[in-house]
Amino acid sequence: MIKLMVNGRTVELEAGVTVLEAARAVGVSIPTLCSYPGLPSHAVCRMCLVEINGDPKPQPACVTLIRDGDQVETETDALRAFRQTNAEWLLARHPNDCLQCEVSGACQLQRLVREHEWETHWPACAGGAPDAHDPDLTDHTSPSIWRDLSKCIECGLCAEACGEPGQQLQVIGFAERGEERRPVTVFDQTLKETDCISCGQCTLVCPVGALIEAPHWHEVLRRLDSRQQISVVQVAPATRIAISEEFGFKPGTVSTGRLINALRQLGFDYVFDTNFAADLTIMEEGSELLARIQAQTDLPLFTSCCPGWVNWVELHRPDLLPHLSTTKSPQQMHGALSKRSRFARSLGPEYADGAKEPYVVSVMPCTAKKDEAARPGQSGDVDHVLTTRELARMIRSRGIAFGALEEDGEFDNPLGESTGAAQIFGASGGVMEAMARTAAHLVDPEAAPAIDWRPLRGVNEGVKTAQIPGVGAVAVCNGIAVAQRLLQTQNWRDQYVAIEVMACVGGCLGGGGEPKSMDPDILKKRAQAVYAVDGQAPRRRSFENPDVQALYAEELGRPNSAAAHALLHTRYAERRSKRAALMQFLDCVDRRDGRSAAALFHPDGVWSTASPYGDIHGAERIEAFISSQLPPRKFGPEFARHQMASPADGDDLTVVTPDGHRCRFELELARAPGKIRSATLIKSLVRRVD
Repeated sequence: MIKLMVNGRTVELEAGVTVLEAARAVGVSIPTLCSYPGLPSHAVCRMCLVEINGDPKPQPACVTLIRDGDQVETETDALRAFRQTNAEWLLARHPNDCLQCEVSGACQLQRLVREHEWETHWPACAGGAPDAHDPDLTDHTSPSIWRDLSKCIECGLCAEACGEPGQQLQVIGFAERGEERRPVTVFDQTLKETDCISCGQCTLVCPVGALIEAPHWHEVLRRLDSRQQISVVQVAPATRIAISEEFGFKPGTVSTGRLINALRQLGFDYVFDTNFAADLTIMEEGSELLARIQAQTDLPLFTSCCPGWVNWVELHRPDLLPHLSTTKSPQQMHGALSKRSRFARSLGPEYADGAKEPYVVSVMPCTAKKDEAARPGQSGDVDHVLTTRELARMIRSRGIAFGALEEDGEFDNPLGESTGAAQIFGASGGVMEAMARTAAHLVDPEAAPAIDWRPLRGVNEGVKTAQIPGVGAVAVCNGIAVAQRLLQTQNWRDQYVAIEVMACVGGCLGGGGEPKSMDPDILKKRAQAVYAVDGQAPRRRSFENPDVQALYAEELGRPNSAAAHALLHTRYAERRSKRAALMQFLDCVDRRDGRSAAALFHPDGVWSTASPYGDIHGAERIEAFISSQLPPRKFGPEFARHQMASPADGDDLTVVTPDGHRCRFELELARAPGKIRSATLIKSLVRRVD
């Protein structure tokens, strides 16, 4: 043990601890902007400088290791003066728009300025050297993540979260040195042009507003205030736990009832539980797994609940697409059911005959869910996605005293009933454990397999494995970096029948949209709460959900039926491929979004319709045709989509039309004129009817 003193307080700690950690152990607070649990510190912000043993040269507490007998001072006049000057330099380069900033009230720089009463006396100045290359400071191209480099303080946390210590994606990294140093993408591309998977870990660690989730909450409030549509909100399992932290509750506090009551006060007509769709996901995915095992095809099956993981596969390993489960995520299942199932028909004649549809919002711990809600073949089923942090902003904005709300709120039915198996979807390993509980039953209904699969649990392990009786060996990858390492060899093909991958360490509990926390044990505390809810549930296996049973009996028939596939399954495509371009275009046609469809075409592009409409020349005419000449779109249960005939075959451009006929397309791509790094556009699209 090492003994030292911090501001006159004695502390004994193990070797290898930093001065910053030692100070926190005795309750001493040291300002810092570039330190985050689980990521390496590089002493960039210099806010945490301390004096050790009277040495006039201060040392950064975040990287300086403790030594026996050290005398540490954190609050000398010289240190306070330096921190104020340092803050003034930061503020001189920082935009003064706190009233309009999404993270106002949660910004670490703003908090330090308020606490220490720092005032800026320096004139405003631009960042970087005068002759340095200045990339575009604002980037709103991604459906999930917004960047504003004018607010960046060069702490480096985003590069670490995206780099080797974190996700190992290297989408964001540092360029230049000294005063020209800033986090950039390769070739200063927009996030949409990069291989970003929208996981949002960069937004989770950013101490200011330079990286945030694409904000939807303003529009959601406007839609709720207008009362023009019946509104529906679904709540993910991780959200009802983490939301407590935003309002001062200790980590791991379950606030399901308070959350439901808050959502009702915000104006939602129906408050549903995403866990209902999680139970449904298990029924579909478990049955899909058993069918693949019986046919010995496309094994192992990879789970597809995590959109960040699906994005990674489409970007980096399209050869794995046949292995992905075609089952939609719980969010997208629930959205489809809210708009096109018996629930939608129950809302009244206008909703039943396709004249109107409910307004559907989801509350998720994940930024990639915003991206997922816009995927071809699924877009429109969920109108807006709120992160846990965004929902907290909404609640504060409307003056709702969350901590004073009763914990008696209950979800609406029929899309609100769930089991304990659905609740553990929020944790790494939860999807696989939920599937183990049901798959073993589907193999042998008379067997009594284990309910608790503890080898599949944990937030710190890399690959977790278990053996499901009658099914086979399964694995869980805790984070996209772990999945990348697993896939470097071919062993996974023979070792497992199913593999769960969650892009974020800890699963949804560590999602990019969760509350920001400096607690190094935050994932463990959230996970304990998840499994406690599961343990107290009266039903703990998905097939026991009575409303899921009723849905199959009344509408879907059985898992993996044709009706279930039409509503609950999806298709994939390699990014920037012909198949992806066709899927995007047909999605625009289905939604009668002529402007977005035209944006996919080369200005001189041609669409050969193989119909009485003939060939349509030019993007402008294509836009006009889709918007004004096609029959008006139907909503609700009457809405139908084109579907790719095969789930993942990149060469197969055969399509099943909304009326059930088959046709195939030939497609030619070309680069947009006048642009160097632009996405390719459709030059020619020919429809063939055999």
